[in-house]
Amino acid sequence: MNKYQCISEDVKLGNNLILSKFINLYGCSVGDNTKVGAFVEVQKNSHIGKNCKISSHTFICEGVTISDNCFIGHGVMFINDNHPRAVNANGGLESESDWASRLVRTHIEDNVSIGSNATILGNITIGRNSVIGAGSVVTKSVGPDQVWAGNPAKPIKMSRKK
Repeated sequence: MNKYQCISEDVKLGNNLILSKFINLYGCSVGDNTKVGAFVEVQKNSHIGKNCKISSHTFICEGVTISDNCFIGHGVMFINDNHPRAVNANGGLESESDWASRLVRTHIEDNVSIGSNATILGNITIGRNSVIGAGSVVTKSVGPDQVWAGNPAKPIKMSRKK
């Protein structure tokens, strides 16, 4: 392992990966033939499928599943708590046990492309073969074969050329 990579022992890595410097992976899995760019963090209980490209500065939080053949652009942020708080009812900083009940999962199906600087809120699915435009904020599930863009993201095209 490169001294500029932080990959914990509990990470399941596929074969033929390209892992850039300055990455942080823990408790997750990354499938075969996938490329992970610089300054990417992938948290526990997340999964990246095979043949994916995860571009630099992307944050994949706990509970995100990215299926096969997906492109994730630069600086894409996934959210797993749609109602975050800094402090708990007692006034102390929240811990994992405080927010665990609010954890929401996100599923990205096969062949999805997500443009740079998109934000993907939790508790949604982005359907297979869909495209999310750069800078979009996705607040609800996207069906298969759709193109969405904007803030909040809305469908702009209902079928994608394959």
